[in-house]
Amino acid sequence: MSNVEDVLELGARQPDNVEKTNAYAEEDAPGTAEPSGEVEDQPATLARRTRMSGRFSHIWELFERPDPRSKLQNPLTLLRLSPRQAYTFSVAFLGWMVDAIDFFCVSMSTTELGDAFGVEPSRVTSAITVTLMLRPVGALVFGIVADRYGRRIPLMVNLFLFTIIELASGFSNNLSTFVGLRAVYGILMGGEWGLGSSLAMEALPVESRGIFSGILQEGYAIGNLVAAMMYYAIVPNLGWRALYWISIIPAAITIVLAYFLEETDAWRQARQAQRASSKPYHIIVLDMLKQHWARCIYAVVLMAAMNFLSHGSQDLYPTFLKKQHDFSPKQATVGTIVGNFGAIVGGMFFGYISEYLGRRRTIAICSICGACFIPLWVLPSQFGQLLAGAFFMQVFVQGAWGVIPVYLSEISPEGFRATFPGLSYQLGNLVSASASQIEATMGERNPLPELRDGDQVPNYGRVQGILMGAVFCCVLVLIVVGREERGKSFTQSTKIKS
Repeated sequence: MSNVEDVLELGARQPDNVEKTNAYAEEDAPGTAEPSGEVEDQPATLARRTRMSGRFSHIWELFERPDPRSKLQNPLTLLRLSPRQAYTFSVAFLGWMVDAIDFFCVSMSTTELGDAFGVEPSRVTSAITVTLMLRPVGALVFGIVADRYGRRIPLMVNLFLFTIIELASGFSNNLSTFVGLRAVYGILMGGEWGLGSSLAMEALPVESRGIFSGILQEGYAIGNLVAAMMYYAIVPNLGWRALYWISIIPAAITIVLAYFLEETDAWRQARQAQRASSKPYHIIVLDMLKQHWARCIYAVVLMAAMNFLSHGSQDLYPTFLKKQHDFSPKQATVGTIVGNFGAIVGGMFFGYISEYLGRRRTIAICSICGACFIPLWVLPSQFGQLLAGAFFMQVFVQGAWGVIPVYLSEISPEGFRATFPGLSYQLGNLVSASASQIEATMGERNPLPELRDGDQVPNYGRVQGILMGAVFCCVLVLIVVGREERGKSFTQSTKIKS
């Protein structure tokens, strides 16, 4: 198989040294996964998958009705985990939520930081840019360490350093110091997602991955809500420095919980296979890149489009409400909160539904439906209508995102389940870091025809609508041409050729 075919045939065939099994007929290793439900008829499934031959047959399969043997299970049943599974997932979720809390603390306190450092708020946002730029470094470093030495210790180190940086940020006396600290934080934030995602997906029952993927990803939206509540409770009373000092409490709790984690059986098996090989680890990495370089590029491009989707729909929207529609900061905050509730609902629902519809089909549906809600999102002038648009836009944007942790984990090359998802996610994030800047610049260059108090009014809404429409189309095309490995076993023995 050529490397280009690796993208189009993603998941269709495994290397000769990996046994391909179906998730719903797979019995996971004790203590790692506890699948439930009926065993699927594998001969019938194989016949269905090979009914159409050819390189592009998977595209047509996307438009077929779901396999009748794939039943939509009771979500309450899927939410039942063993104590070990629940504990592992909780630590992964808290780690991602803690990162989001701190990230949004900066964006919410830019005015106070500018006043304290004697600069314009626009200069403070350079700290956010630096954070986004350095996230791929953390994804690479912590991903490689986690894949080779385990997830537990790197996660604890990541969170410990995070608390130090967060505490020091509250003592910053000038912008340069603050930006430097946020640069280190960017490395740590980039490393956490891959650690938490691999830890959670490997520990969960196969049939529960979808719904918990949505819950895990929306730890980011919940972190945003927590940061907003902390900001309004702390900053007016104690100042911006106390916001950073107090926000280390959730991180400290998560470090203690991470201390009692156990490594997943999936990682143990992958590590045993690596140790059994006579090849040095760097040669194993190079072999993976030679075999799967096209898959890696595909994942980065897909993540760039997905990050444009989230940043393009979230970052500038409060400014759009305040500047273009002249709503108050309080109303803009309400709009952000309503959007986050939509994100939480969408992430959990579509993550759950992806176990029945499939990962790609679910993301495709979210892309189509999200594009349909663009007019309600940007065109109305009434606040209530715009709130409805914000809610439904985030339902579908984060509905697609809710599938991403499990999708990337399942298409990851064996033995690289922390590095592959984390690095592709953060490289895509780096590409999309300019989304809000593009929207702001184009909106200001193309103002509304009418003036307000003698000044031009930026037309952010039109630019946001056009950008989001284009990005939804890109995501749809990318997800159609890709493959998925829904239900892939993470615990089967994998041999690495010497």
